Amino acid sequence: MALIGRDPSRGEAAVHEIGTRGGDEGRVLFVAADVADAEQVRHAVDTVLTRWGRLDHAVNSAAYAPTMAVPTAELPEVEFDRTLAVNLRGAWLSMKYEIAAMLKSGGGSIVNVSSANGLTGTPMAAAYCASKWALHGLSRTAATEYGARGVRINVVCPGPTRTPMLEGVLDQLVAGNTGLDRVQAESMYASHVPLGRIGEAGELAQAIVWLLSPGASFVNGAVLSVDGGFTSAAL
Repeated sequence: MALIGRDPSRGEAAVHEIGTRGGDEGRVLFVAADVADAEQVRHAVDTVLTRWGRLDHAVNSAAYAPTMAVPTAELPEVEFDRTLAVNLRGAWLSMKYEIAAMLKSGGGSIVNVSSANGLTGTPMAAAYCASKWALHGLSRTAATEYGARGVRINVVCPGPTRTPMLEGVLDQLVAGNTGLDRVQAESMYASHVPLGRIGEAGELAQAIVWLLSPGASFVNGAVLSVDGGFTSAAL
């Protein structure tokens, strides 16, 4: 297993945690890379191929969200560009090199992590929504191009899920003179989910593992909501 990310300290911590749970830290590799940089992505995939000789599965989950919640016309260009650079260009670059590697070994499976924001319009999140909507078109196009050659490509759309990104949003709500404390902020998010709670990262991981597995061998070009009904309620 290889982990790719920008932060070496978090990456090495993740390697240690996975190794501790699985009993063999040596089977996990971390490669530092910014997915918006083509050369770094190419190097990361080449590093994986050097270590294991092939690439069978890939999950592209890097994401960036502007730190400011502002209307579309007030979003700075630099924030819009950075969001699309990571969320869209980063996914494309990753697939560019992942697909090439998979074709050499007879096929594989890719899951791109999108968001419920890629299925709805969300006020104050223009760039993030745009990047996620576009990711679906990119993924489905690649799925039609490479399915017959053994590479399946699918998308998962998590709703409110307990991740560092959501924790940051909750922190902003508490600090933004909303009158909410942390418990109230989390309850507000959970109130929009028909299951009545925020999702856990492990629940999203289960869906991703299934999409990567032979159990989903006839699933290609799908956009799967893993959101406790959040999107259904929003629509």
